[in-house]
Amino acid sequence: MKNHTIQITLLSALLLLCISGRTQTASNAPPSKSAKSDAKAGAARKVDANEFEKLWQQKTNIVLDVRTPKEFAAGHIPGAVNVDINAPDFTQKISALKKDKTYLVHCDAGGRSARACEKMDELGVQHLVDLAPGFKGWEKAGKPVEK
Repeated sequence: MKNHTIQITLLSALLLLCISGRTQTASNAPPSKSAKSDAKAGAARKVDANEFEKLWQQKTNIVLDVRTPKEFAAGHIPGAVNVDINAPDFTQKISALKKDKTYLVHCDAGGRSARACEKMDELGVQHLVDLAPGFKGWEKAGKPVEK
């Protein structure tokens, strides 16, 4: 009986070690596709206007403005491409994008861009950055605007 208790204790300890080791490894590893789907906030890295500007200055990154064409025409980040998240063809347009590029996504205040990043993530876009304070935050920080 004593031998049986020792075996159960050792198996329990081994199981706990395996579980804790797996949890730690998983937290250090980049999120898997299924983990990204489960964690909606994990679809994009949220940044402020200063970080967004640094990434914008790297001309290999693509700025996507997901506001309406009217909002875009009133002022936008220079070089941005307008793809309205509320347009019926949004998914079709996003599906046509190159999945391995880095997309800097923004809207007016952060809500629509978060939704756009979730959708883009679902469609397999690998590198997403969300301007958390939106275009309003960009303007407030005194960053360049094109009209």
